[in-house]
This record gives sequence, C-alpha cells and structure tokens, in this order.
Amino acid sequence: MTLEKLQKDMIAAMKAHDKGRKDAISSLVSAVKKAAIDAGTRDNVPEDMVNQVITKELKTAKEQVDTCPAGREELKAEYQLRYDIIAEYAPQMMNETEIRAFLNENFADVIATKNKGQIMKVVMPALKGKADGKMINRIVAEICG
Repeated sequence: MTLEKLQKDMIAAMKAHDKGRKDAISSLVSAVKKAAIDAGTRDNVPEDMVNQVITKELKTAKEQVDTCPAGREELKAEYQLRYDIIAEYAPQMMNETEIRAFLNENFADVIATKNKGQIMKVVMPALKGKADGKMINRIVAEICG
C-alpha cells in the first residue's frame, strides 16, 4: 500500500460524503505521516513502512472493538466500521501452513537447534509485517517442544 493511494481514497470518501470511511482513512494517513517524519523519510515513504503502520492501526482497532463495553452498541458499531475499513488496506498475513513452510525452507539449520530464543531472534525480522507474531511464537514453541 502506498501513501498516495490512501490519500486518493480519503479524497474519494470526502467527495462521497462517507464520514466513517473518511475518518478511518484519515487516521491511517496521519499515522503514516507521523511514522515517516519520525523515521526521517517524510518525502519518500516506503511501502513497507506504510504496511507496518496499517498493521499496527489494525491491531489497535481490533483492541477497541474487543474492549468496548457491552451496552455501547453504537460505539462498538463505529469501532467495527473503522476496523473493517483498515482491514481493507492491511497487507495479507501468512497463514499457519505458509509460516511452517517458510520456517522449514529458510531456517531449517536454526530450527534443528531446538533453541526457541535463537530461532525467534532470526525468524521475527524475516517475517515482520508478513505474519502474526503470536502465531509465529506458537509454531516455534510447537517445533521446539
């Protein structure tokens, strides 16, 4: 995903008077710009940075949906809408089978050590933004156990 695509979609939502969509995309654009400024790449924002920010915002939106009080249905609906819109832009995550195949293909020598800490140290940077960290941790624990 690129920052330009997000900005075009935000403008389209504004023209369509779709407030919920505009607000969700606007928050993504703001978060991406902030991350770019913090990283010192304000003018040329790399796609992987945009994807990392989207993934982080998606996780935050999911937490909002999950922790919303039971009696606040209108608020929960608002959070769910935001989550659904951000999910459209989120990079596709690897599933369990793909993660296992990737580990066996690329890290067979490290996996053979059965040292979970050492395996996680080399695997996490390779799969950052491509797979859920909790799922990777669970799979590595199974392999070591």
